[in-house]
Amino acid sequence: MKKFLKLFCIVAVFAALGYGITALMSKVITPNKTEKGYIAASDLKIEDGVMTPEALLAFGRLGDPQLSPDGKKILYGVSYTSIEQNRSCRNLFVCDTDGSNRVQLTRYAKSVSNARWSPDGKKIYFLQGGQLWAAAYGGKKLGAKYQLSDIPAGISEFKLSPDGSQILYISTIPGPVKTPKDSDPALDKAQAYATTDLMYRHWDHWVTETPRTYVASLSNGKITPDNSLDILGSEPFELPTEPFGGAEQLDWAPNGRHIAYSCRKKTGKEYAFSTNCGIYVYDILTGETTPVKTDGGYDTDPLWSPDGSHLAWISMERDGYEADKQRILVAEIEYPATDEGQASGVVVKGISELTADFKYDASGLLWAEDGKSLYFSALSEGTGKIYNIDLEANVKQLTQDGWKFDFFTPFAVTPEGTLLTSYYCLNFPVELVAVDKDGFKQITAENKHLLDQLDEPSSESVLVRTVDGQDMQCWVLYPPKFDPSKKYPAVEIVLGGPQSSNTQDWSYRWNYRLMAQQGYIVMMPNRRGTTAFGQPWKEQISGDYAGLNMQDYLSAGRWIKSKPYVSKLACVGASYGGFSAYMLEGLHGDLYDCFIAHAGIFDEKALWFTTEEMWFANWDNGGLTEYDYQPGQMGPKGDGIYFGGMQQAGAPYAKTPKAKHHYSNDPQSNVLKWHTPILCIHGMMDFRIPYTQGMAAFNAAQMMGVPSKLLIFPEENHWILQPQNSLYWHREFYAWLDKWCKE
Repeated sequence: MKKFLKLFCIVAVFAALGYGITALMSKVITPNKTEKGYIAASDLKIEDGVMTPEALLAFGRLGDPQLSPDGKKILYGVSYTSIEQNRSCRNLFVCDTDGSNRVQLTRYAKSVSNARWSPDGKKIYFLQGGQLWAAAYGGKKLGAKYQLSDIPAGISEFKLSPDGSQILYISTIPGPVKTPKDSDPALDKAQAYATTDLMYRHWDHWVTETPRTYVASLSNGKITPDNSLDILGSEPFELPTEPFGGAEQLDWAPNGRHIAYSCRKKTGKEYAFSTNCGIYVYDILTGETTPVKTDGGYDTDPLWSPDGSHLAWISMERDGYEADKQRILVAEIEYPATDEGQASGVVVKGISELTADFKYDASGLLWAEDGKSLYFSALSEGTGKIYNIDLEANVKQLTQDGWKFDFFTPFAVTPEGTLLTSYYCLNFPVELVAVDKDGFKQITAENKHLLDQLDEPSSESVLVRTVDGQDMQCWVLYPPKFDPSKKYPAVEIVLGGPQSSNTQDWSYRWNYRLMAQQGYIVMMPNRRGTTAFGQPWKEQISGDYAGLNMQDYLSAGRWIKSKPYVSKLACVGASYGGFSAYMLEGLHGDLYDCFIAHAGIFDEKALWFTTEEMWFANWDNGGLTEYDYQPGQMGPKGDGIYFGGMQQAGAPYAKTPKAKHHYSNDPQSNVLKWHTPILCIHGMMDFRIPYTQGMAAFNAAQMMGVPSKLLIFPEENHWILQPQNSLYWHREFYAWLDKWCKE
């Protein structure tokens, strides 16, 4: 009886029989008024052309562009930062598709995010303060905003259905980790976390909440938990996948009835050791879930074709390997009919891989309007490029090899075939750009007033020969007004990841232009393990952290330091780059004059027992080629690979040769060779690489008599994000470089 009543309520919600939109306007706020606490674009004046950390924080950060239904306007957000207030605030802008008629729509003191057009283009929906709002759009301004939801746990993201009558939204439910007040509400001042399984913390938070996705009608009164449908029902899983998954992991079918989603349907230890995220289709009317693909590794970013006949997504083949090749898979979908003629559920007719012969990792998908091809982006030979692939797997490159920019997947394509997308490079942050067969034209210039005051560095791509005779692509960024007859200090970037790439990347944490404008030549080698040069180059690093990629760094360092215009050389990096800095401290001889290691791994054995995403260490530390989980077993088994029912070939107690080699060749095993000044930095909320790793490295340096300094940020995670902390980080970073490379 309860199931019948639940289904009855669901059907009632989506029959759009309710109070209508006017009943939702219980909280109305006048728009276009500058609120107290509003953060405006920076008016920073730069007199000498030199970029500083303060200038970096002054840049507006553009994102989330959305084309209007009539194809004439682009809606987007820009975040501005206040160092004094120690926060950023995001507001909304709109412009024509050529960048003209730019209008700022909001001047709120609280950030606005996830802004979306209504299907008729007459309203804009957005999130603010964890709730859904809407406002009428009149061409140059917004009407009064009104609140559409009252969700106690808040909404982090949402997606409108194709006809605008429903939304799916992401909120949370209580998670598996318990606190004292869960068992006794009177203990509301006690602080403790209790768990009986793994994955009790993730990235920077204890898992006291689990993200879930709900569906609700926009025509049935204010959205509350009572009139929302959890599409996972009683299943105990997270949706979307933590810690970075969002609404891109769900997609409405054109019929407004089916939702495709990506979900790792695992918990605890099984979750911790597996990357197996499947693709599923949920039927709103019946509550039926159809598995599309549930084996292998990550299957993410599902996207329906315009007519709903196909479903595309990004897929990794191997479970447990988070850096596997990113493929494009497409499933043919049919909608069977009942005796009454109404479709019931979906049928997967077949799945094909489109990118089997494509060398690089595909990312970001956009269907062409005719449903016959897909646009996507990929890092390729040092830059980010845009491609098109049809359903017969024919690939076309749409941006040119010589363009020194990173282009992202288009967010829209005009009827004339112009790609509307975003891009950046080493010299400027994200801007909107139009790309066609004749070239590209920048649409926005949100930071022109700052960039025009700065002298511009120059970059070039070079090839460095490795110890095994291969050509390694590297980017070199030179200071403004570079004069090869003079002497300059240099910085070598040792990458995180380890599976990542040095491209024409712009970052607010590791900004290479800022380094160049502080007078440093920046050397950025794409060593073994980087992702823009094909799978063999990328995969070599797994199980060989202390091997060829370290020699690649040394080769790049010797190459740049041999130049007559280079005086001294620093080695700096974060995450795996921090591991690399710690490792090279014991290997380099006298190549480097100082090191900076941020959030680095120092002791691999200790990290195995304290990190959270076990699949990563299990694969990379042991060089796995497959992963297996056999629930129910306890204790060691067999040949020293299986423990507790799980294949743990990357564990320090495993007998696999690569694991044994890995754990005997980490930074802590080489501390007796440390002799070069080193700065160690870590955030205490870093649960990926716990901050005790940074403390251990600093302690080792002190015990070896090495000049060293430790920075600990109590409220930061793997990244330094708060504006004042970021400013302090940068000042300490450059003070350390200048002390050992300029003085």
